[in-house]
Amino acid sequence: MAQPSLSQHIKSLEHELGGALLERIPKGVRLTAAGKEFLPEARAALKHADRAKRNARSVFGLEGGELEVATVTSVAFGLLPPAFNLWHTNHPSIRIALREFTHRQALDDAVRAGVGDIAVGPRPPHWNGPLVALGWEEFVVVLPRSDPLTKRKRAISLEELADRDWVLYGPDHGLTHLIETACARAGFVPRGAAQTGQVAAAAHLAACSLGVTIVPSNVLPPGLDADVRSLKSPLVRQIVAFTRRNWSTLAEAFLEALVAMPWEQRPHSATVVD
Repeated sequence: MAQPSLSQHIKSLEHELGGALLERIPKGVRLTAAGKEFLPEARAALKHADRAKRNARSVFGLEGGELEVATVTSVAFGLLPPAFNLWHTNHPSIRIALREFTHRQALDDAVRAGVGDIAVGPRPPHWNGPLVALGWEEFVVVLPRSDPLTKRKRAISLEELADRDWVLYGPDHGLTHLIETACARAGFVPRGAAQTGQVAAAAHLAACSLGVTIVPSNVLPPGLDADVRSLKSPLVRQIVAFTRRNWSTLAEAFLEALVAMPWEQRPHSATVVD
């Protein structure tokens, strides 16, 4: 920087701070008391700025940073772990921050408000930003071994479960609305006998003969001691990836991992739920 320009910058800074930072002496300049206090922080600010540039460049180059993924709890448990595993293999230096929501509407609202670099969940209605369809998930019925329907080796209908006790989810849980809507179409209101906020726990509670329940097929715990049945008219919902305006570098890379997963196709004669 030329001397006149440097002097002008220093005068401008001193004017902003309200006093002299440098004292002019015959053989040059020396720091004033204020200048001595200002200098270490100024050097630190320059180092932070350099570090910020390096960090940003590492994200653009997929060499570091943090990817924030927003989703609903059932998708976080049942569908995302394989994608996270692939992501960690390909980008071990990039952290994952998972933001979970119990209701699809809460997820949609949070993403609109700025949460998440990428969201994965049920298709949001009236979404204006980028959206990529990934696949479908099917909901299945979990019956205790003692239920008479377990003797029939076939798909069942919801109408056959009208007189059963049910394991349900909390009032603010998205699957509560899904089950209540599906049962209403079948002509009944499910009779709640137990309630949980955890999707995997619902299957275990059903296995303990507390009632029947409906869960996504991908969250069924290994070794579950229960009878699991598809419905005659399968209940399915579409899973998509979406964001607010544009895919960031990290979000676009994670989208590639999601698309590479073996997603289920929509079954024939399926009933689409949200």
